[in-house]
Amino acid sequence: MAASSPFSAYAIQGQMSYPESRKSLQYLSNISNSSCKQSVRCNAVSSPAYMTKMRLSSFENQLKFAIAERSSQRKGVCCSVTDVDNSRASFSPGKKFQLDDVIEAQQFDRDTLSAIFEVARDMEKVEKNSPGSQILKGYLMATLFYEPSTRTRLSFESAMKRLGGEVLTTENAREFSSAAKGETLEDTIRTVEGYSDIIVMRHFESGAARRAAATAGIPVINAGDGPGQHPTQALLDVYTIEREVGKLDGIKLALVGDLANGRTVRSLAYLLAKYQGVKIYFVSPGVVKMKDDIKGYLTSKGVEWEETADLIEVASMCDVVYQTRIQRERFGERIDLYEEARGKYIVDRGVMNMMQKHAVVMHPLPRLDEITVGVDDDPRAAYFRQAKNGLYIRMALLKLLLVGW
Repeated sequence: MAASSPFSAYAIQGQMSYPESRKSLQYLSNISNSSCKQSVRCNAVSSPAYMTKMRLSSFENQLKFAIAERSSQRKGVCCSVTDVDNSRASFSPGKKFQLDDVIEAQQFDRDTLSAIFEVARDMEKVEKNSPGSQILKGYLMATLFYEPSTRTRLSFESAMKRLGGEVLTTENAREFSSAAKGETLEDTIRTVEGYSDIIVMRHFESGAARRAAATAGIPVINAGDGPGQHPTQALLDVYTIEREVGKLDGIKLALVGDLANGRTVRSLAYLLAKYQGVKIYFVSPGVVKMKDDIKGYLTSKGVEWEETADLIEVASMCDVVYQTRIQRERFGERIDLYEEARGKYIVDRGVMNMMQKHAVVMHPLPRLDEITVGVDDDPRAAYFRQAKNGLYIRMALLKLLLVGW
């Protein structure tokens, strides 16, 4: 577990009743040398702000310190990387969550995934007892969505409210925020963090979430950054596979559809590499094949993968068929390439008839015509259960990032 600031939380009347005075750990990621994000602790022990914090007790003074602390960090206070300790003790109730932000799937290891899934199962019980939960009472979540979303945005907002928190939201930040006036992402983040305790952001540019996390002094969750990654979708996908199939080690899975532009399949591939004996089949039209960086990563982790054009044959061997839509919005003016790709692989009753009894069909949604509606009443059609699981995973992440284990 990343060592936290010794003043990372304050007890008010015996319980945490308001968000801590902003996170002191800063997100760093070295794309070329590291596959997982590391937390950084600022060693500001010699700064006046640090000594002042020893004597703070009121909420106003906590906020003043947070501003002073971040200011001192920007003025060159030395920072050092802190190794993450993922021993079982680090997941004990009351411990700080290991991550400051959720930006990419590579941040997670098996132990952390298992622990998050345990919290998600607890959230299922909490959801059944809503609106009684007050776990996040007093916290505000801001959702900044620069691209359209239904399930991700609404599930995050539902998750926050079901835990007693509140939501500030902009549905189309690309058009209906100051971004339309030319405001930089960094300036938007610096402004919004002043109104909220955690930011959930979807953006049209790959890497935007990392920029936001590097700017913000509060947690940032990547809700999808262009064709980059969608880590919370991958978390709910793995959670769904475990619940539906009953295991994660040794599974065979087909990733079907737009693998070049699909951020969900990229993040899912990263997470599946944490498990043993997994085999992944890539089934896609030639113009949207899985990119080499994912293939290289899987190979480096010892994960077997294969490209094939035969969906029927693959479906008969797999535990999971993970279908995706061809994403027209990623083709720009090359509509000819979109038309070339769409409609090539469709999951219909014929495909279902070839699948094993225990196997499931998943889809991050929305779907167009790549899964026919006639499949919906098959008990192996798991995509709407998959969407519901997104609520529990996002409840778990909000709880962990804001109040810990």
